[in-house]
Amino acid sequence: MFIQLIGVGKLKEKYLVMGIQEYAKRLGPYIKFQMIEVADEKAPDTLSEAEVRQVKEREGERILAHVKSEAHVIVLAIDGKLWSSEELAEELDKLGTYGTSHVVFVIGGSHGLSDEVLRRSQQKLSFGRMTLPHQLMRLVLVEQIYRAVKINRGEPYHK
Repeated sequence: MFIQLIGVGKLKEKYLVMGIQEYAKRLGPYIKFQMIEVADEKAPDTLSEAEVRQVKEREGERILAHVKSEAHVIVLAIDGKLWSSEELAEELDKLGTYGTSHVVFVIGGSHGLSDEVLRRSQQKLSFGRMTLPHQLMRLVLVEQIYRAVKINRGEPYHK
């Protein structure tokens, strides 16, 4: 299985980079994993609705440039479905079993995702109603992918 994580913005915090690198290394024996960072759109703090839409559209174009036609896309969205770790594992297992070997997780920028990215996705996943930093979500998501892989292999890690 090939899993990509596409995130908007450059990850700057060393501790997050190191954490993601550690889980990516752990995933190495099991799946092919790749993290892609696309540039965030530079904009002032206060934007009109039209300007927010433009920012999301530009970031969305950058995201979609990395999404292959055969990929199954799962976006992180606050209004997405809540999955347990076991349900994520089951979903990844089901996708692989039924011929989807390329899964892309997308984490948008601070303004969210464009309508085009949302239309391209097959599923929306939520980690809860709390607002969390998008950079931190990358680490949490990579850890959960690793946990799901270990669950599916019946190996100890998930407790």
